Amino acid sequence: MTDRVTLDSAALRVLAHPTRLALLGHLRRHGPATARRLAELFGIDSGAASYHLRRLASGGLIEEDTERGNKRDRWWRAKHAQSLHDPATFPGERADSRAYAQALALAAADELRRVAGAVPVLPDAWFDASVFSDHTLRLTPDGLEALKRELHAVIERHAENPEPDDVTPVSVRLQAYPLPEE
Repeated sequence: MTDRVTLDSAALRVLAHPTRLALLGHLRRHGPATARRLAELFGIDSGAASYHLRRLASGGLIEEDTERGNKRDRWWRAKHAQSLHDPATFPGERADSRAYAQALALAAADELRRVAGAVPVLPDAWFDASVFSDHTLRLTPDGLEALKRELHAVIERHAENPEPDDVTPVSVRLQAYPLPEE
């Protein structure tokens, strides 16, 4: 698996669906799985899971894990650990960028609902290390661009650190956008 991929227009179109984002995220975090297992985890029909997995494969985001499974159960794995998409670098793909961003926001909202249910039972060390914050900044588009670059640089520094044996996947979300009118 490669570290990251920059999303092109075709990949953006494939990922413009919250279910596909969720399936890809699961494969990244937990490793290979079958359509049947993913369908159980996400409460969807196994045929729908298979369809979404084939779409992810056609977009070059996942691949069949041929070392596992049989004719009845196909295993799938992510081809990369991280997707990168900066709308400013692909101005000709605005519609695809917007659809992807919308699906990403919907998937994040679903994940936050699951996290909210787990907060009461988080071990103290993980709860103390977590952060749930909300900041409203007043920025220009250039100011938001500068903030985005700085935050990504911090994440990159931490992503490059060698991992000890006792690590746990941690979700880091950067959501910065102008607030809609009330």
